[in-house]
Amino acid sequence: MSAYKTYYYLRFATAFAVAILFYGCGDNYERVGEEAATNIYPQGIAKNFVFTYTEAIKEVSTQDSSASRVVAILKSPINKDFDNLTFGFKEFPEGLHLDVFDEKGQKSIIEADYAIIYSKTNVIDLQGNVVLTSHDGKKLETPQLYWDRTNKWIFTEEKFTYTNLEEGTVMDGEGMDFNREFTFFNAHKTYGLMTISEDE
Repeated sequence: MSAYKTYYYLRFATAFAVAILFYGCGDNYERVGEEAATNIYPQGIAKNFVFTYTEAIKEVSTQDSSASRVVAILKSPINKDFDNLTFGFKEFPEGLHLDVFDEKGQKSIIEADYAIIYSKTNVIDLQGNVVLTSHDGKKLETPQLYWDRTNKWIFTEEKFTYTNLEEGTVMDGEGMDFNREFTFFNAHKTYGLMTISEDE
């Protein structure tokens, strides 16, 4: 066999071996668990918005705005709407400011660094420097807080600081649930120093 034919067969064998090598390195791995996560995209994004929730005071037959009252005003730098998913939600990655009004028009304020509203369950998950201030000056500070809007119930399992300026008290604890009006609350565990005002 001539040197030319040997050289030709050697080149062909090398090319064939490289082709098999690349074919064998194909990605046939089936991804599961976290690797299998698909990218999801919001159906809408709103920036620097103010949203006003209203409800009818009584049954109305026309679009009479005088027969409705403001329930809440929601402000946020950005809102991502994922209601197109099976378990839809709205995400507030840069936090929110929520003014909530009771039936007498008294305003309570909720602020958080991050929030998710789950549309099907009507639960709001507030996270990061959550501060809830009631109309009469009561204040709750905690890293995470849940608000069940359907049952008008608020709860946390995290550490909290509860300040009642009206009574001049400060309470630290872990885990609390209460109604939206702050008229009933249940602290699961309290500790540390609690300042209580005395009647003179």
